[in-house]
Amino acid sequence: MSASGGTKAIGAALGANLAIAVAKFVAFAFSGSSSMLAEGVHSIADSGNQGLLLLGGKKAKREATPEHPFGYGRERYIYGFLVSIVLFTIGGVFALYEGYEKIQHPHELEHWYWPVGVLLFAIIAEGFSFRTAIKESNEIRGRLSWPEFVRRAKAPELPVVLLEDFGALVGLVLALGGVGLSLLTGDGVWDGIGTLCIGTLLVLIALVLAAETKSLLLGEAADATQVGKIREAVVDGDTVTAVIHMRTLHLGPEELLVAAKIAVQHDDTAAEVAHAIDAAEARIREAVPIARVIYLEPDILRTSTSTTTPA
Repeated sequence: MSASGGTKAIGAALGANLAIAVAKFVAFAFSGSSSMLAEGVHSIADSGNQGLLLLGGKKAKREATPEHPFGYGRERYIYGFLVSIVLFTIGGVFALYEGYEKIQHPHELEHWYWPVGVLLFAIIAEGFSFRTAIKESNEIRGRLSWPEFVRRAKAPELPVVLLEDFGALVGLVLALGGVGLSLLTGDGVWDGIGTLCIGTLLVLIALVLAAETKSLLLGEAADATQVGKIREAVVDGDTVTAVIHMRTLHLGPEELLVAAKIAVQHDDTAAEVAHAIDAAEARIREAVPIARVIYLEPDILRTSTSTTTPA
């Protein structure tokens, strides 16, 4: 993955979620809290999601084949999209259903100390996982705000873990609020309301993840900074005089395709043009190391005005 940080954050989240899921189901068995059941299913779904991310990262490392000549880097996007579906269906929709049922058929909580104790433990464990994801994300986030990082990140793992952990922490607070209000009022409806809030939160996070990973699946270009570096690297001012037009496409989080039509001198020989293209490719890879697949087409720049004729 893009850095071991992605794998480290996923591993921390997976360990935390498995431990929390067991604790939540035990608390549900003793208390009958629907918030605990919804949160337990949420943790199971999150654990499955982390497993999917790890599987996607492994599959993306396969070598290119004649059938898939550009490799399998986008497998990570596919599994990221599957995560959003799992979170929506298993986590969000189930919580909404369970909350509705609890509001329709409320009952008092039994052994209240079980859900309260488990929720406090879960908040600590999820906080550790969230802290790990933040720390690893900060190493690659740069000056981007957190919303910008989630929107622009080409590697899906860290944004997914960040949103999952954030949603889990907020969900735990909602569950604790629902359980607390049920205990204070003696009305189990509050537990159902807390569960509905958890379901709504999970559905919203799933929709955000689906939108972002869908964009990656469709194919995103390099960011503006990388595009600028590539343009500067192509032109040497001697043989290559301009970039007539250029397209970039992420084949995976750490693999970029660059295709450009470049302007060369009209009286250069074929050997000179070939040498200039090789040199330009080397400069591109030095400027943007993830630019691994490069196609440069030489052409003669034709201008009727000061504006470059589009290719």
